[in-house]
Amino acid sequence: MKILQFGTTGQVARELLRQAPAWPVEITAISRAECDFNDAQQVARVISGRKPDLIVNAAAYTAVDQAETDVASAFEVNAQSPACMAGLCGADGAAMVHFSTDYVFDGGKGTPYLETDRPEPLSVYGRSKLSGEQLVLAACPRALVLRTSWVVSAHGRNFVKTMLRLAAEGQPLRVVDDQFGRPTSAADLAGFVLANAERLAGAPVGDPHFGLFHFANAGETSWKGFAEAVLEDALGAAAPKVVGIQTAERPSPAKRPARGTLDTTKLEQTFRYRPRPWREALAEIVAELNVAA
Repeated sequence: MKILQFGTTGQVARELLRQAPAWPVEITAISRAECDFNDAQQVARVISGRKPDLIVNAAAYTAVDQAETDVASAFEVNAQSPACMAGLCGADGAAMVHFSTDYVFDGGKGTPYLETDRPEPLSVYGRSKLSGEQLVLAACPRALVLRTSWVVSAHGRNFVKTMLRLAAEGQPLRVVDDQFGRPTSAADLAGFVLANAERLAGAPVGDPHFGLFHFANAGETSWKGFAEAVLEDALGAAAPKVVGIQTAERPSPAKRPARGTLDTTKLEQTFRYRPRPWREALAEIVAELNVAA
C-alpha cells in the first residue's frame, strides 16, 4: 500500500517515517524543498507520478507567536496547501489524513471539547488551522482530519526537550499553571495513522472513519503539571522545583486557550481505539532521550 507523505521534518512526520517499516506500507515523504505544496500543478505531478492510496499531510506552520505577524505564511502552509492536496484527491482518488489542533477553540467551555462544538480560535495560528481543516473536509470526501494537542516526542523542538534543557542549564523554571490540555505523543499519533492506513485507503465515500476526530493521550494536566512530570521522569529526586505562574505573567503575541482539552469519545467508539495515558507515553519519550544522551 502506497502512502504519499507531505512534510519530512515535523515530529509526526519523523515518527511516520520511523515506524513505517513495521507496517505493510510503502511510504514516500516529500519536503517543501522538493515540491511547493501550494502549487497545484507541482502537487498534481507528485501525486500522479506516485499514484498513492493514501495522502498524509504532515506539514504545518507551528510557530504560534510568529504567525501573528506572518499571517500570509501561516495560512499558506496550514490552509491553502492542504486544500490544494485535498482538491486533487477527488472521490475516486487517494484518501487523505490531515492534522489540526486544539487551538481552534478559545478554551472557555469549561469541559472537554467535542468535534461538534463551535470553534472560536484566539490566534492567527488557530484561524489558519481551522481554515485548513474546513477546506480539506470540503474538498476531499474521503478525508480524516485529526485535531490533536500538546504534541511531544524524542526529536524536534518541543516542550519536553525545552524543560530538560532549561533544567540542565540551571535556569529558573516558571511555567504557566492556568492553561490545561492533553499532552500527545507524536509516536502514538503516527502509529494510529499507520494502523488505520489500509482501512482508510480502501474505505468508500461516506465511511464513518472519515471526517473530523479528536486524538490526544488520556488525561488532563496544566503546563506546570506537565513540566513537573517531565523532570520527575528524567531526574527523579534531583528534579528542580517548578514555580507555577499565571498566563498574564508571561504575555505573548498569540493568545492560547485556557482549557483546550479535547474529548476523544468519538474516536474511541468509531475506531475502537483507546489512547493510553500521557504519563505512560511521556515515560517512553524521556527514556529514549536518556538513551540518546
